[in-house]
Amino acid sequence: MASLLGTSSSAIWASPSLSSSSSTPSTSPICFRPGKLFGSKLNTGIQIRPKKNRSRYHVSVMNVATEINSTEQVGKFDSKKSARPVYPFAAIVGQDEMKLCLLLNVIDPKIGGVMIMGDRGTGKSTTVRSLVDLLPEINVVAGDPYNSDPIDPEFMGVEVRERVEKGEKVPVIATKINMVDLPLGATEDRVCGTIDIEKALTEGVKAFEPGLLAKANRGILYVDEVNLLDDHLVDVLLDSAASGWNTVEREGISISHPARFILIGSGNPEEGELRPQLLDRFGMHAQVGTVRDADLRVKIVEERARFDSDPKDFRETYKTEQDKLQDQISTARANLSSVQIDRELKVKISRVCSELNVDGLRGDIVTNRAAKALAALKGKDRVTPDDVATVIPNCLRHRLRKDPLESIDSGVLVSEKFAEIFS
Repeated sequence: MASLLGTSSSAIWASPSLSSSSSTPSTSPICFRPGKLFGSKLNTGIQIRPKKNRSRYHVSVMNVATEINSTEQVGKFDSKKSARPVYPFAAIVGQDEMKLCLLLNVIDPKIGGVMIMGDRGTGKSTTVRSLVDLLPEINVVAGDPYNSDPIDPEFMGVEVRERVEKGEKVPVIATKINMVDLPLGATEDRVCGTIDIEKALTEGVKAFEPGLLAKANRGILYVDEVNLLDDHLVDVLLDSAASGWNTVEREGISISHPARFILIGSGNPEEGELRPQLLDRFGMHAQVGTVRDADLRVKIVEERARFDSDPKDFRETYKTEQDKLQDQISTARANLSSVQIDRELKVKISRVCSELNVDGLRGDIVTNRAAKALAALKGKDRVTPDDVATVIPNCLRHRLRKDPLESIDSGVLVSEKFAEIFS
């Protein structure tokens, strides 16, 4: 999300303490590179004065916030040019099930995310990160750290909601949906947020410094190797995914903010299973396998070699397909609310869930949402049984109770039960 950045220039003056001289001591400024401290601009100065008879020198650190200058603009431009190139989503060969699940979640974020499990080296992380180019723009309140929606109270932070209730007009900007990576080694403070040390030191006040959950609000939170995530971070994700809010209680601070995000995880089942509580929070489950067709494998190798040799030229070759897919997603998001699903289909979906002994009602809700999103992606205004047949294995596969003696894939069981009821 776009934010207003300020450039801080710092200087240190060191001079001998003169008790009886009226002359002004000479100064020797040392200027530091423009930048930010602790992730936010510094608006105040720090003065450290020694106690009597302790030192011959006193040090003053002065910071002045200024407007964005040409140096910073050049720096931003250069960093954008040198950013790591992303492999185009349209260039991904195969893995149609995984790609479809990701697209449906972008069209309807309320589906609840997707869990991608499969062999190592099958392009799971590459595919997820390639989704960045296709993410549409959303309206957010300018300067708000939680990406608050200017209209929907459900996605507003507390401060923005109070301003809107008072009738105040909030500034609005359009920005792309954010994708946030949650590294396995992240600390709980960095994920949830913690006390702002900078303000505590400079202003002597308790202030909240938002974490990754605040940044991911109304966006995507991606966890690679999610089955290796520490238990305490899993508990944090479970709490936020269940309520849609993140509550922080620490160091005398009590604050809540919206944390509604599309949770995307990937992992290798050989490295360990995921806790059932967290697995159930993923709306859909995609199973990824190694490509066995020799021609396809050669094509993947050649495409990857082309991308590594000249990423810019490779991305240009897929620009038309990328733009077409992005327009298709934007149209589907706009038409989603008008897509209808017959009651008869809803009843049959619930029958499938009931006869498969699926716990809870998340399976029913997610299947209905995913089927409508697929119909919108196809440009239709009504869900058909074919749409349901396409998405129901991904919506229910991970919700079935595990039978250690069962050798049949759970997705096959779902498809067989669907064929039995829908016939």
